[in-house]
Amino acid sequence: MEATDTLVTKTPKKSALTLRMVVLVFAAVCGVYICSICLEQIRTNTKNKFTGIKVLNQSCHPPSIKDLEIPYLHYPKPKTFSRDECVCNPVRFFAILSMQRSGSGWFETLLNSHINVSSNGEIFSVIDRRKNVSSILKTMDKVYNLDWFTSASKNECSAAVGFKWMLNQGLMENHKEIVDYFKKRRVSAIFLFRRNLLRRMISVIANSYDKNAKLLNGTHKSHVHSPVEAQILANYRPKLNVTLLIPELEQIEDTAAKAIEHFKSTRHIVLYYEDIVNNRTKLKDVQEFLRLPNRDLQSRQVKIHTAPLSKQVENWDEVRKALTGTPHECFLHEDKQM
Repeated sequence: MEATDTLVTKTPKKSALTLRMVVLVFAAVCGVYICSICLEQIRTNTKNKFTGIKVLNQSCHPPSIKDLEIPYLHYPKPKTFSRDECVCNPVRFFAILSMQRSGSGWFETLLNSHINVSSNGEIFSVIDRRKNVSSILKTMDKVYNLDWFTSASKNECSAAVGFKWMLNQGLMENHKEIVDYFKKRRVSAIFLFRRNLLRRMISVIANSYDKNAKLLNGTHKSHVHSPVEAQILANYRPKLNVTLLIPELEQIEDTAAKAIEHFKSTRHIVLYYEDIVNNRTKLKDVQEFLRLPNRDLQSRQVKIHTAPLSKQVENWDEVRKALTGTPHECFLHEDKQM
């Protein structure tokens, strides 16, 4: 028999180990890539579901818009109507933050005289809408989705939509959640206060009195549109409690300061009623703040209390004595800042 030589070859162990390492690295890279895509999709879906408001893609943004302005442009898709040809018209969100009898009703009528603005009134005067944070956020979602209908509602082409919110209507108690909402939804805050808090106090007391007295033919009106009605309401002269006068004025000042402090991280502007009355160019500042085309804003409301303070208070001498020599003495001499 002839011997047959058999050639046996062995693969080096190092080659097998290298091949395994290559496969392992390739699998790890693929896994990381797939996970990154999944996480990105989750983040995108979560962001879109935050308020339940659908937005269009960025193709609607005006080409000239600055990058910093883009987050403030919204393209709501209302559930109750179609925006039709205005579907790509951007909408900005705002809220007027104020106190009762600070000129906010008058100011809002001025804003609503702008063809592109819809400010929907004091929506949180209804307690059920502010009974908890969830109710507040749900109500705001409806307003900013253009599904809130009032006499102030414009049309599908509104460029700015908002409402009026008094500080004592759940705003201060839930300020953390509301600030968070404003920042995420890019809601611009417009603070409106009065400089002369003594005049505001007189207006508050007089308005409270008329709720029961109903001086205008048995009807209570917080705002009027005729000089005759204004004079009837102005004839009432309240008597102020001089013991509580200074503490109440200090409390009002403190509340306003806290509100501004709470919302300082939001986009905001601080206005004063007297400044707008005496300098109507302030309305241009507001329109610029909301990025609106400038218009001549008008209101049909007639101011009620126009007389000097000494003619509006029954116990004027007591009030003057109580405030003289205090930081609030200036309120006695600011009749021109009505």
